[in-house]
Amino acid sequence: MSDFDTEFFNIGYLDTLAYKETFVHRLNPGIKLIVTLAFIISVVSFPKYEIKGMLPFFLFPVFIISAGDIPLRVILKKLMVVSPFVLFVGIFNPLLDTRTMYSLYGVEISGGWISFASIVVKFLLTVSSALLLVATTSFPGICFALDRLKVPRIFVVQLLFLYRYIFVLLEEALRIVRARNMRSFGKKGRGIRSFTNIVGVLLVRSIERSERIYQAICSRGFDGRIRLIKDFRLRFTDIVFATVAIAAFIIFRSYDVTEMLGRVFST
Repeated sequence: MSDFDTEFFNIGYLDTLAYKETFVHRLNPGIKLIVTLAFIISVVSFPKYEIKGMLPFFLFPVFIISAGDIPLRVILKKLMVVSPFVLFVGIFNPLLDTRTMYSLYGVEISGGWISFASIVVKFLLTVSSALLLVATTSFPGICFALDRLKVPRIFVVQLLFLYRYIFVLLEEALRIVRARNMRSFGKKGRGIRSFTNIVGVLLVRSIERSERIYQAICSRGFDGRIRLIKDFRLRFTDIVFATVAIAAFIIFRSYDVTEMLGRVFST
């Protein structure tokens, strides 16, 4: 399997994890979406110099990973892919904010480093929760939840089509790259000229494929509604999960749980 094939498989692998049969997977998609949004809002609401107060929030992704049987390696790999963007944004903080805030064993720590660490912690919590939402719900399930929450249907359908047919576009690109590799020897046929030709062919094939797809969905009676085979009804378990999770987020946000636990264990 080539590198292109491997990366193509990895793009959709996270969504394939959503079809397991665990407690988390059986929860209503709307409930999971609301809980995840409440989690993200609670995390990003912390001030820029706060780190200790966000540590209890790691319990939520840890619970979802363990209860949903999600491989930790997959989530960490996805986080590593997007981490350079966050590091690039926050790395300038120590240069702009040089005011000393703490002194640890004689080493002065500026506010820039504290705010940089806060950005990294917020990134780990928010992005991991979004990835776990996809891994336990699937992207169509999330779109289904958005539709049930009265998000404009045209936006939801466009979002679903964008996600669904990006893989069709990648399949077309995969066939073109395979054909190029079979006709090239060494580094021949791998220059910028070959790349521009591939882009042109991919554009033409995408337009033709989109027309066929549109005719196919119209012939099958597509009316703009999102339908899933699995029946997601609101159950008592969903309400309990949402209540407990949101209550925990409120407690974590309102009280310094880390300091309280430290006092308990120190006495």
